[in-house]
Amino acid sequence: MHLLRLNNAAHELIEPDWLLRAEAIHRELRPQLAADYPAQMRGIFADGGQMVIAHNGEAILGLAVFRHYRDTFSGTKFYVDDLVTTSQQRSQGVGKCLLDWLQQEAIRCGATNFMLDSGTQRIDAHRFYHREGLTIASFNFKKPLQGKTA
Repeated sequence: MHLLRLNNAAHELIEPDWLLRAEAIHRELRPQLAADYPAQMRGIFADGGQMVIAHNGEAILGLAVFRHYRDTFSGTKFYVDDLVTTSQQRSQGVGKCLLDWLQQEAIRCGATNFMLDSGTQRIDAHRFYHREGLTIASFNFKKPLQGKTA
């Protein structure tokens, strides 16, 4: 299994072909992604998001979208927006490989906290996160704003 970053430190997309190939897997977790997936992801990258994929040379097995920044609650936070493996690759080590890489990247970035949110319905993901040493540290509250989605 190989890991590949799709954008560089300047937040520029450097692997557009792999990004197009990642869309179907990303939609397994986020079906609400915009119809113009590349444009939406370029916007996420411009806002500081980064993406890494796990692949076997031909097929993408999983991906993660992440960012790091400072805030008043966590200090230097390393936040994982999305972590998903293909439905055929679950429980095959892809998620663990990505999670291990993400935690090493967080340390490299000087983060003091590694964080992610997971939907309350994702029980299998929660088991995985607990097994990997993550704990539930807070609740995330959400209120959709009129005329806004996501």
